[in-house]
Amino acid sequence: MSDSRHRIFDRELLALRRDRRAEQVMATDFLHRHVADDIAGRLALVKRRFPVALDLGAGQGLLADRLRTAGADYVVSADPSPRLLAHAQPPTVVADEELLPFRDGCFDLVVSGLALQVVDDLPGALIQIRRALKPDGLLMAALLGGLSLHELREALVQAETETTGGASPRVAPFADVRELGGLLQRAGFTLPVADSETLSVGYASALHLMRDLRSLGWSNMLRDRRRVPLARSTLERAIEIYQQRHGRPDGRVKATFEVVTLTGWAPHESQQKPLRPGSATSRLADALGTAEQTADDKAAGS
Repeated sequence: MSDSRHRIFDRELLALRRDRRAEQVMATDFLHRHVADDIAGRLALVKRRFPVALDLGAGQGLLADRLRTAGADYVVSADPSPRLLAHAQPPTVVADEELLPFRDGCFDLVVSGLALQVVDDLPGALIQIRRALKPDGLLMAALLGGLSLHELREALVQAETETTGGASPRVAPFADVRELGGLLQRAGFTLPVADSETLSVGYASALHLMRDLRSLGWSNMLRDRRRVPLARSTLERAIEIYQQRHGRPDGRVKATFEVVTLTGWAPHESQQKPLRPGSATSRLADALGTAEQTADDKAAGS
């Protein structure tokens, strides 16, 4: 686990909230269902079988169920919340995403749907996942990206500044898609790819959005959060600001969720490797049918 001095999230609180709201998570979790369908669709395009798979941060096992339907022989569901895992099909393992209890090289596939964005040491978690994969094993993980919930973040900051003279962190900082792609390389994955999808979801009001986040166990879990409830006047002002800035013609408000999907492979000698600089056997100019010019030629002609 990461040093407590560098921890961003209250992981114990996150697991406790998810345990307490297990039934509500199942009723409102449209976002996890969307991600599970997307990852299953992506895997269908990979012409490989993955006999032994891990669903990390599995929750109630939505994504694991998709893997079984797609033909995975053995799928392990792992999550910090025992009550959520009680709804998942066995085998299940109560485990934190930052401290994996699996030996090296035991999975052909690791998937994760909207769990890794709230770990403190994401590079360390990715390294552990890469080690748990067999050579040429695949990681496919969806995380919330930096654009997620930016409307709520801005409304809360302005409302709290106006009503109290200062603001405390209330919405988690999510990583940029380019940063996430770089983390895959740092963790030792080959053929890394990071792409993002932006979803715009309509809510009756900002309050309804916050209630949904609470039911998902995603309400404020930052370690540096202010340990007192949000004042009623601040909440009312935040709802007002949100409606003014992000209201739709139909009276509802929009909320943005950016879903970043990471794909990377555990290294294997059979994988394609980039050519060494200077090893090309033909010229680009020949392929394009043009005359090659050196930098000196261009300078002389200018």
